[in-house]
Order: sequence, then C-alpha cells, then structure tokens
Amino acid sequence: MKDAIADERIAEPDNTAVRTALWRALHVQLDPAPHVVEDEVGLRIADPGDGWRERPDMDPHRTGGLRAAIAARARFIEDLIAEQADLGVTQYVVLGAGLDTFAQRKPEIGSRLRIFEVDQPGPQAWKRRRLAELGYGIPEWLHLVPVDFEADEDWWERLAAAGFDSTRPAVVVSTGVSMYLTKDATAATLRRIASLAPGSTLAMTFLLPLELVDEPDRPGLLASEAGAKASGTPFLSFYAPQEMLRLAREAGFRDARHVSAAMHAERYFAGRADGLRPSSGEDVLVATV
Repeated sequence: MKDAIADERIAEPDNTAVRTALWRALHVQLDPAPHVVEDEVGLRIADPGDGWRERPDMDPHRTGGLRAAIAARARFIEDLIAEQADLGVTQYVVLGAGLDTFAQRKPEIGSRLRIFEVDQPGPQAWKRRRLAELGYGIPEWLHLVPVDFEADEDWWERLAAAGFDSTRPAVVVSTGVSMYLTKDATAATLRRIASLAPGSTLAMTFLLPLELVDEPDRPGLLASEAGAKASGTPFLSFYAPQEMLRLAREAGFRDARHVSAAMHAERYFAGRADGLRPSSGEDVLVATV
C-alpha cells in the first residue's frame, strides 16, 4: 500500500496560517515576560528564512495589538483544553488547524486526548513532512485529517473515518475560519457540532462588523480585509455578538457565551508595564452541548 503522503499534493500553508505562527513567536522574542503564550514551534515549522522580523506585517509597533490578540486567542484555547481534559473530555478537534502547535508544545495534556487536526490535504501533507523533519513526528494520539473542502468533501465523514467517536464528549475549536465561510455554512457547522454528545464544547472565533470595532483598530481590520481579498480568500461574514449567540442557540446548543477582546485583555494582559493589549475585532463564541 502506498504511503498516503505520496498521493497528496504538498502545498505550503496559506499566508494567514504563517502570519499567526510568526506573531506567536514574535510575542516571545519581542515582548517582555510574562508571555501570554510560549510558542516558537510554529516559527520552526513555518521556516520563513532570515529577515522574517523585517516583514511589514511583523512591524513591532504597528501590529502590536494584532500580535497580542493572536497570543490571547491561543492562550484562551489552551486554557479551555486543559480545563476540559481535567473534566474527563478525551477528544479535541481543530477545524482549519493550519500551523497549530498544541500537540507539540503540550504533550503532557495532548497525550491524554485524541487530537484530530482537520485541514486541506496539501498544507497538511506539508506540515506532516515538516514535523518529521524537525523530529516531532506524529504520536499515536494525534490524527491529521485531510479534507478537501474545495471538492466538497464532508469533514464530518472524514473525521469519523479517522476514529472520532461522536457519542463521546469533545472539544471542537475553530479559530480564524468563520470569516471565510458564508453564514449558511457556519450555521450548518454549528448544527453538526451541536449534535455531539452532551458535555461537548465549541470555541469559534468570529469577526465583528466594522462599526463594533474600537475606532483605533479599524484600520487594521480594513487592511486585513483588503489583504484577504487580494489573496483570493475574501472575508465573507461578520457577526455581532448577539447574532452569533442566536445562531448557536438555534443550532441546538444548551448554553452559549460571548468572550470579547476586552475580556482577554483583562484576563491575560492586566498590569503589564509595556501596555501591550489585544486589538478588538475578533471575539469568541463558547457553546456547550
């Protein structure tokens, strides 16, 4: 039987996945301790070459709020996974995994779980190869689940084929994805996840409409939107918090709450001498089955 990797077209991750990995690393390298999240593994996987810190999107001052927001998002998800693992949840699904590094950085928690990273086949094959080159490998509790969304493959079926048990509670995380989907597609995803076993939890990020973003942060959102459009992956959907909460409840979740950037700032950045705080614009839906 052929190695599955040989049958997959290997393609590098998209610019957004690389950028967020580099921002996480820049937080460690540039900002003073305490660091909200410690992640230079994504930098090693991305291997952007010398001079990556001179990239315009790595400007230490202009993108400080975005860098902090990405660090806060990663830390919030880590805290959620650790909390749920302590409660006995044993499955963790990452939708649109990109250069997620939880499995490499937190094996003491990951080894207690079955982790399923869902992503496009090409970038995932590239990541698999990079993990092997760096000596991380793929532990038996980590499952890379390739799904060709462009060919309308059903991620739910591919997840089940990889060993996911929908009758057991799980944590499902989707960060930096909902803005690229239509609202109908997001509603369908919410309904699927709401059908999981009681005790399951979803954490999904979403972009706010421009008028709900703090005024100093609006140029950054507009620049991100323009960049996404130019790269052929335009933002399709923005949500007011109440709209996202309503969609979750209509999908069948028992409970839903909104976590704002201001809440991240209070939880992870209070009292910092450098004044670093996450920008507004991306919030989190946390919903339970």
